[in-house]
Amino acid sequence: MPLGAIRPGGWLREQLVLQAAGLTGHLDEFWPDVGPDSAWLGGEGEDWERGPYWLDGLVPLAHLLMDRRLQAKADRWVDAIILSQGPDGQFGPRSNEDWWPRMIALKALIQHAEATGDPRVVPFMIRYARYQLAQLPERSLVGWAQARGAENLLIVQWLYERTGEGFLPDLAALIAAQTLDWGHRLAYAPNRHRAAVFDPFTHVVNVAMGLKSPAIQYLFDRSPGHLIRTERALANLDRDHGQVTGMFSGDEWLAGPGPSHGVELCAVAELMFTLEQLVRVFGVASFADRLESIAFNALPATITADMRAHQYLQQPNQIACSRAPRDWTYSSDEANIFGLDPHFGCCTANLHQAWPKLTSSLWMGTLDGGLAAIVYAPCTVRAKGNDGDALELAVETAYPFEETVRIDVRAGPPVRLPLLLRIPGWCTEPDLSINGVPHRLGPPTDSYLRVERQFRVGDHLELTLPMSMRVLPRPLGGIGLGLGPLVLALAIGEDWQPLSTDHGFGDWEVRPTGPWNYAVERDGAGVPSAIRTERHAVATPAFALEHAPVRVHLRGHRVRQWIVEQNSAGPLPPSPLDATGRSEDILLVPYGSARLRIAEFPWVATSSSILRS
Repeated sequence: MPLGAIRPGGWLREQLVLQAAGLTGHLDEFWPDVGPDSAWLGGEGEDWERGPYWLDGLVPLAHLLMDRRLQAKADRWVDAIILSQGPDGQFGPRSNEDWWPRMIALKALIQHAEATGDPRVVPFMIRYARYQLAQLPERSLVGWAQARGAENLLIVQWLYERTGEGFLPDLAALIAAQTLDWGHRLAYAPNRHRAAVFDPFTHVVNVAMGLKSPAIQYLFDRSPGHLIRTERALANLDRDHGQVTGMFSGDEWLAGPGPSHGVELCAVAELMFTLEQLVRVFGVASFADRLESIAFNALPATITADMRAHQYLQQPNQIACSRAPRDWTYSSDEANIFGLDPHFGCCTANLHQAWPKLTSSLWMGTLDGGLAAIVYAPCTVRAKGNDGDALELAVETAYPFEETVRIDVRAGPPVRLPLLLRIPGWCTEPDLSINGVPHRLGPPTDSYLRVERQFRVGDHLELTLPMSMRVLPRPLGGIGLGLGPLVLALAIGEDWQPLSTDHGFGDWEVRPTGPWNYAVERDGAGVPSAIRTERHAVATPAFALEHAPVRVHLRGHRVRQWIVEQNSAGPLPPSPLDATGRSEDILLVPYGSARLRIAEFPWVATSSSILRS
């Protein structure tokens, strides 16, 4: 749906407000790479990807919040980019002719055009598309552009939908031919092991972007094989490099499934955008399941709760964030501290798109004129029915921290349309009422519950998605624990030590204040039984440890032989373990609330009937 059709509410809006008050809203004031001397603004500063990366998140954030201060910042960049176009159609800094950063800049311009209707954007893009068609045969995509050509295809597809220009399919075919074949490589020739040298197919951010290639190609040729390859590629990544949050490891290269290996924040942001495109193109609900898992777990965990510092790499089992050597594939000693630009500054520039683009993808239109709920979060959505009449829905919920989603029809004349409500794959007993009357549920169609009726102002739908404790099997017999869309993590006490501060932003190490090496108890049914589960109102910030909205108390055992190795938690001891120590009450919180945590556990059987994970 166009940027602005969905407006954030509740805790989600507060999250975006924090982002505006944090790194996104102020980065240009103290970080030179996106400052006033940027080559994208006509200066002599940074002339590659960092300015466009920041703009790609700044534009949607500014318009979702209707924040005039941020809109003015974004407009300055948009104007400079548009005015930089030469007679041949090329634009941007002439000191760097790389195709890649222009792909990012155009994605930002698309969002600007959808939000504002700026009439300059489409002619600007047509001129550039003609420039590409003329230049690419002799100056082909190389490097990052060759690996990430799907981003360019997205731009061509958007432009073709709006103009029908006859040369655009030829340009799309040219770009596709020069882009790495991600569908074949990830589906049929995957990297099974930890990468030891750089390869564009093992760079984690490339992989996160490349996964959308088959979907975007599907928009041009409609071959069903593209979905098959995408699903197979994700299954391969889960098997060989999967993490408990739905991400795959990459610190900076694919690193295997061990929970002390990291994943780059850029990969988190880019895989979210990729999954949003996969849902848009294929409609498959499992892609939305993965999207919400990453958004509600991996994303908040790698940024401070106040959105003023971030990590380059996060670890599922992260027992300290410190300047120290770790078993990364290719990253520096400071890669997992929280700061302004730890290790490389690409994540400093690129983190900004994740929350705003998720907000814009909470709902999508359907081919038959309906609306589909993709990810549940508080918001309002405005759309037109089949007869052209406008409809406004308000979603009130604390999901993912609560089970109930309330949807009210707020505005518009009576409209008949289909409403598709996604039923998450983890939910086995959903419940829906309409205006207080239980709605008989048939089997979901492709994991969406279809409700088709005439909707009127005042109609109230209440969807309940019961959340019970889930065991998430992990390598070496370890387990993760889930509660609905949330991954749960052991809350390790956190001692934040400043390394530097500047303009209210800076770098921090985080040291543990309590033990971390626990195994969880499992009963005869195989599921850890909660001593108690506490639910609290969502405060601001939503993902702060000190007021985590969900707290789960379990029984655990200290595992003395599970020790620190290379400044990280060592490999999990094989499970099941003997219950040799005393049982203790341990506290689990949402993964996204814990910057130090254990999220993959060994386990202790409390009954001889459980001998497998």
